[in-house]
Amino acid sequence: MKPLFEIPLRPAAKGSRDAVRYLVQQLRDAIADGRLTCGARLPSTRDARSRFGVSRNTLAEVYDRLLIDGYVVARQGAGTFVADELPHATARATPAATHAPFAINDFWLRDDVTAAMGFWRDRSSADVRPEAAIDLRPALVDSRLFPFAEFRRLMARQLRTLERKPPSLRSPQGNQGNYMLREAIRRHIALTRAVVCRSDDVLVTAGAQQAFDLLARVLVIPGETVVAVEDPGYPPMRVAFAAAGAKLVPVGVDAEGLTVEDLPHDARIVCLCPSHQFPLGVTMSPARRAALLAFAHRHGAVIVEDDYDGEFRHDGTPVAALRGPDAAEVVFYVGTFSKCMLPALRLGFMVAPSWSLPALIAAKNALDWHCSIPTQLGVGAFVAEGHLTHHVRKMRQVYKQRREWLLRTLARDFGDWLEAVPSLYGMHVGVLARDGIDADALAAELAPHNVRLHSLARYFFGTPSRQGLVFGFGTVDVPQLRVALRALQQILQRAAR
Repeated sequence: MKPLFEIPLRPAAKGSRDAVRYLVQQLRDAIADGRLTCGARLPSTRDARSRFGVSRNTLAEVYDRLLIDGYVVARQGAGTFVADELPHATARATPAATHAPFAINDFWLRDDVTAAMGFWRDRSSADVRPEAAIDLRPALVDSRLFPFAEFRRLMARQLRTLERKPPSLRSPQGNQGNYMLREAIRRHIALTRAVVCRSDDVLVTAGAQQAFDLLARVLVIPGETVVAVEDPGYPPMRVAFAAAGAKLVPVGVDAEGLTVEDLPHDARIVCLCPSHQFPLGVTMSPARRAALLAFAHRHGAVIVEDDYDGEFRHDGTPVAALRGPDAAEVVFYVGTFSKCMLPALRLGFMVAPSWSLPALIAAKNALDWHCSIPTQLGVGAFVAEGHLTHHVRKMRQVYKQRREWLLRTLARDFGDWLEAVPSLYGMHVGVLARDGIDADALAAELAPHNVRLHSLARYFFGTPSRQGLVFGFGTVDVPQLRVALRALQQILQRAAR
């Protein structure tokens, strides 16, 4: 296969005897500044006349000189390629550091913002070898157990459908999300989370993060809108609202969930995870739920409900989502396929009040027009045909086994130092530290043991009021948990001595 070669080269003057030297220099320059990358295949000498305007013999001489100088390598039967390692005298050119020619928004350069948007990254885990790491960070998914073969079959079938009948993108409903997927979502959340809605109330998004961004764009008046956020809470969600110009107010969380009595009276948006609070893990009590809905109706506020892992209930009776029939006009329900399927899908959804959908769809169109159609079709079929229900049922058992082992071990061996926060749902357990325990130091000391663990402090918006750790068990089996907790126990015992 002939390589694409679109690098402009200036030909030597007609009749010049310096054609070889002239062409060698230009190719050297292209290699040195990175336009011809290492491993790039150069045109064949057979194409010398059409590509370079020189004879085949001339181009062969050019390549010979580059070969002698170490700029290219010849592979028999394959062609001539830019060398992987260039001569010492040749350094890839990099742009000189200069002042920015345009003033960018400093919001995106703030340390707290970059930390929030990349909150999986942990400076204390810099020495952890990824291939050997025991990863106890929260909200990670065990993709090893996903039914890839079944999903691959469904995706192939949907691609064949697209081949026969390309989709139309002219309908606003098409931009809202594929109808089959929205209908499948409607049926799924009605059964698993007691959310009753129409398929026309569902907007498909590129993950939950895009849902937060769309809501912030549509609901926030910059410099005016007060948004209450859980503290501690999910950093990327609050960043989306801060970026839109909202005034963020942190509100504490206790054993019953968000402390509704502490909400500022001028709050117009309340963001929370009521079923499985992130990161503490508590479930909002019925009394608090009723108080929150009463607050919203009384003050003309709306609620953003993040139900990121509500499918995974382990104990107690089912807890319905906050968005019930009496709350449909004030609650925006946000869900995702990242936890119940695969994060790599980058597919989520929101159920929105009908009065807000025209603006949300317009904002979605301005961002990316619509989510990937093949992915929507594949996920829609996966949900509609019952594969998601089967997978969630299997993963509930897997996560429940890990969770129960973790809770038993924490209660038996760590009672002097740590106390697990009671929870019913999810793939992580919040743990509070006893007085005198430095949770940040514990997380950092685990890094040399190839254990990644987050402290509670990284999730606070204001000054951390509690010390603690967040144990995720999404990607680790019991034997890995045993190794990680043994290392943690040794650190705590040394500190006690």
